[in-house]
Amino acid sequence: MEQVRFGPDGLVPVVAQDRRNGDLLMVAWADREALARTLATGLAHYWSRSRKALWQKGESSGHTQHVAEIRLDCDADTVLYRVDQTGPACHTGEPTCFFTTVQADGTTATGADPGGHLLTRLATTIARRAADRTPGSYTVHLLDHGLAKVSQKVGEEAVEVLVAAHAEDDARLAAESADLLFHLLVLLQARGVPFEAVLRTLESREK
Repeated sequence: MEQVRFGPDGLVPVVAQDRRNGDLLMVAWADREALARTLATGLAHYWSRSRKALWQKGESSGHTQHVAEIRLDCDADTVLYRVDQTGPACHTGEPTCFFTTVQADGTTATGADPGGHLLTRLATTIARRAADRTPGSYTVHLLDHGLAKVSQKVGEEAVEVLVAAHAEDDARLAAESADLLFHLLVLLQARGVPFEAVLRTLESREK
């Protein structure tokens, strides 16, 4: 706590990040008491500059943030909460507060944040193609042929990864690995298993 460099107003900016997929959820402010409460309870606490009051994330909505790790940046003037988010992080109901995109011409557009991690974005794209039945989509083509066909493709891609590992160059191995990951995500979609479930399982094994 003594290392944190609070501003003249006694506050420090806090970035909340999903600890599994790396998504940036929100930015808020904390004073010394908010950080102390977060450390003591394991639940994210902040300071509201508009209400001039301490608040716990999700206290009224139920959309709590369980803080797994607190980090400081190199200057100790910004705090990072790595959290398990319950429900949406944004008060608008969006998963994150960062759902507005600034276009190249300076205008803005709103839309769901696809996620910060490449595999999360890919899983989101696959789910969207499945829901929209995007014409000409290879993903839709695979899903239309059923689980058996998708499973076969995963098996074929796994074999190609093994061949590349033993008989081809690094670039080929990387390309075949990318194909395997893609088809595995399609298989999860075909079975209705969310990618998040895989991340949770990996996390439990990491512990």
